[in-house]
Amino acid sequence: MTLHYASIPSPLGKLTAAARNDALVGLWFDGQKYFPADTKNWQLAPNHPVLTQLRVWLEGYFRGEKKGFPGKLSPQGSEFRQAVWQILRRIPYGQTTTYGAIARQLAAAQGKPQMSAQAVGGAVGHNPVSLIIPCHRVLGANGALTGYAGGIDKKQALLALEARK
Repeated sequence: MTLHYASIPSPLGKLTAAARNDALVGLWFDGQKYFPADTKNWQLAPNHPVLTQLRVWLEGYFRGEKKGFPGKLSPQGSEFRQAVWQILRRIPYGQTTTYGAIARQLAAAQGKPQMSAQAVGGAVGHNPVSLIIPCHRVLGANGALTGYAGGIDKKQALLALEARK
């Protein structure tokens, strides 16, 4: 299946978004870690309905609107990563959590005594749908701004934007 993409400007730099059929599969800051390596078969489609819907949502998001993304998401990843990304999607706008808290939540959901916060960090870092799956809302144990594939400066800016509620 063809992956359609578009470049989208934002106040924090250019974003690249990718859609397949009726779902968003990726949203990355250009140049961020873990940007897909093989994009040669992607098809430029700035007017794809999913990407148009995303563009409108991003404009509102950067104005400080708190609405959740109304479209369908289909990020690709292992079962473990999918479980972590589901937890990320439940972090409310303007709030934060820690890698350790996510690890404890995931361990409880899976009936395990514990889960590695580092493993959770790896899954958070490989989130292919930045902003919408809000990995920027995850902090280190002491509240430190650690690890963000798009860059700590962007993480800080996104948290500041959301703090203005």
